[in-house]
Amino acid sequence: MLACPVRNCGEALPDIGRSRRCANGHSFDEARSGYLNLLQPQDSRSRQPGDSAEVAAARRRLHDRGTSSDVLRAAVEMLRLRETDVLLEAGCGDGFYAAHLASDSHCQAWGVDISAASVEAAARRYRHCRWIVANADRRLPFADGAFTAVVTVAARLQSNEFRRVLQAGGKLLVGVPSAEDLQEIRGTGRDRSSRVLEECGSDFTLEEQRRVTARIALDAEGIEDVRRSIYRPMQAQPAVAMTVTFSVELFLFTVR
Repeated sequence: MLACPVRNCGEALPDIGRSRRCANGHSFDEARSGYLNLLQPQDSRSRQPGDSAEVAAARRRLHDRGTSSDVLRAAVEMLRLRETDVLLEAGCGDGFYAAHLASDSHCQAWGVDISAASVEAAARRYRHCRWIVANADRRLPFADGAFTAVVTVAARLQSNEFRRVLQAGGKLLVGVPSAEDLQEIRGTGRDRSSRVLEECGSDFTLEEQRRVTARIALDAEGIEDVRRSIYRPMQAQPAVAMTVTFSVELFLFTVR
């Protein structure tokens, strides 16, 4: 499954106890919490790239409040995963979607994210999946055709890499915020649908497009977690309880 991330290597990384070692001698040890850090120095622009532990915790609390439940149900319906599937969540954050999709279908699931704090949180909570720290915006540290399905929600879209790691007939589920997502907190956004369709059009066939929208009442602590989890909240005044729109545009593609 795994390919060595060292530049100009790419050899397979087989299991050796709690370590991984390729034929060229590059080795990586599993963390105590169960994840594998394959992030290379040249693939990181800072000492602690990606979401902080505070942001990861805020997003987890929002998941626990049910803000992503409708999107998860739609993903289950659209993907229709089976026990024989092998799933990757790219830009997995705290691993919410990969873990619950795996639990629903009993399939094998992996998650990859550049944030060590997020991946550690995923590894500690969801031990039935495999978790990797790596820069998914560059090259995914997986062999060609390793997966039957890839999921990416509110993360960067790397269609060429998704195509490479998917098997023939594989499925790609892309989720992007709709224009009305979190409009009460950051204002009306832009429609990203055309960009997704353009990015995936050459390698994938669109099978289904679905918008999932929920209006959820949050207390002040919940609103503060929303602010922590996004980059540019519209308002800076103290958080107060309000009803917030959560809206995601989902696209299901298959490999051509």
